[in-house]
Amino acid sequence: MCLDTGRALFRPPFQWREFIEQAWFIVSVTVVPTMLVAIPFGGVLSLQVGGLIRQLGAQSYTGATAVVAIVREASPLVTSLLVAGAAGSAMCADIGSRKIREEIDAMEVLGINPLQRLVVPRTLACAFVALFLNGLVSVVGLLGGYFFNVVLQDGTPGAYLASFNAIAQLPDLVQAEIKAFVFGITAGLVAAYKGLNAKGGPKGVGDAVNQTVVITFMLLFVENFIISTLYTQFVPAKGM
Repeated sequence: MCLDTGRALFRPPFQWREFIEQAWFIVSVTVVPTMLVAIPFGGVLSLQVGGLIRQLGAQSYTGATAVVAIVREASPLVTSLLVAGAAGSAMCADIGSRKIREEIDAMEVLGINPLQRLVVPRTLACAFVALFLNGLVSVVGLLGGYFFNVVLQDGTPGAYLASFNAIAQLPDLVQAEIKAFVFGITAGLVAAYKGLNAKGGPKGVGDAVNQTVVITFMLLFVENFIISTLYTQFVPAKGM
């Protein structure tokens, strides 16, 4: 199915209306939860890292470590989990409902490719929305980390901001965006596959939704490990 979807991606016409509608739907169900998760996530990282940094006597690097932790690892993971949990489950339920109502079979009888009509725009919508959500999580997480570090741990605002580029570098952000894009593609493909193969009526759709979330989470962590490993191997740390 993944190969067929890849071929359908380059086959005209592209369903722009469906893409825009799905992208807006994903934004509507993920933006607020993403922000609400990013604030405490950045705060917890800042508190934990800040406490460790204070014990080591390197308070001036609190901002740098927060940037690396949030931008490089936390942001794409938070983004992908919310996209998979909220958007992926809804996408699977929608396609699965169409499957048990035999709408997919009717489309094939009419000569309409369901992959090109339904799967491609939804998968691309997941991927592109994940890119923007990743940036949102990074900004909100860093603001939350700044608040917790400066207000609760009596940190120095100037030191927190001045150390941003001490360890972090632009490839960190590029890697995070690549992760978010890959995670979005994965969430869309898994949701579409489970939805298209739903069987057994409404109960089968519910089972497909549950399987979509579990399988997507497992794949995301595996992909995150692979991408992070390749990044550390090919991109040298700053100053080295």
